[in-house]
Amino acid sequence: SRQRNRCVLTGRSRGYLRKFGLSRIMFRDLARVGELLGVTKSSW
Repeated sequence: SRQRNRCVLTGRSRGYLRKFGLSRIMFRDLARVGELLGVTKSSW
């Protein structure tokens, strides 16, 4: 069977971000508390 990209924390296959290996929901939570290095809220 075809292997689908899944979030390493939740196992969620939708909304997956390949660069981080996370779903968008977990990415947002971790980025907000500063767990992801180099990720900041964008402002210009």
